[in-house]
Amino acid sequence: MHDKKILNEQLISSTIEIAKLAGEGITEIYNSDFDYQLKKDLSPITAADNLSHNIITERLKILTPEIPILSEENCDIPYKIRTNWTKYWLVDPLDGTKEFIKRNGEFTVNIALIENNTPIFGVIHLPVTSETYWGSQVNGSFYSSGNNDVKQIRVSDNHQNPIRIVASRSHPSEMLNSLLEKIVDYEIIEVGSSIKFCHIASGQADLYPRFGPTSEWDTAAGEAIASFSGGYVVTVNGGSMNYNLKEDYLSPNFIVSNGKIITERILSLIKTIK
Repeated sequence: MHDKKILNEQLISSTIEIAKLAGEGITEIYNSDFDYQLKKDLSPITAADNLSHNIITERLKILTPEIPILSEENCDIPYKIRTNWTKYWLVDPLDGTKEFIKRNGEFTVNIALIENNTPIFGVIHLPVTSETYWGSQVNGSFYSSGNNDVKQIRVSDNHQNPIRIVASRSHPSEMLNSLLEKIVDYEIIEVGSSIKFCHIASGQADLYPRFGPTSEWDTAAGEAIASFSGGYVVTVNGGSMNYNLKEDYLSPNFIVSNGKIITERILSLIKTIK
């Protein structure tokens, strides 16, 4: 059983405010003449990544001092230590750094709470548009824009053609192209970062297949939001997305959908491609 004592409305609202605060810091740098460097894996990093990381981790430590934090910008934590964690924060301070550098606005702040290797709560904040999505096992998934009213969100009930498919703007995939050939009747929506999960969760799209490298901090918050709005998140083998069960942080290829019907259809099509 999940321990719901730590996950309550106060924790949820406090975490949302932390994500928004990080977004404000990111926006200041975004609107300036910023530069970027390349990390060891040749992925880009900016001052905004580091600033957001510092804002989030400092405040999470105050909010929940007993819960460890794993962030993309501080992930050199030995597995022999992490393996003992039953609950931890998983943070991507700036998801979509390539989109940030391109200045197309499609980047996010991702904060997730993992318990027993599964996301039980996630927040995704879009700094440029001041939109925020969150979802938890407590009461489902929600959306707000700026300081406007909060509204609950649900996945779409569309299982007919054309299927609205959300895909990565910066990570094309031959496997995805092969799948699209088999689906035939579809509409593609290209968008960057974890916003794709939000499109599924809010009913703006029906399917998000991902064939390509992602890390656990890229997917955790989005998985929570999509799952608690009624969506399905499974690996391409039909299994669960598990977190913190191995040395590295790489996630398997996966699909996010609005429900069982599309999930089963797509999994069967994927088997014919391999």
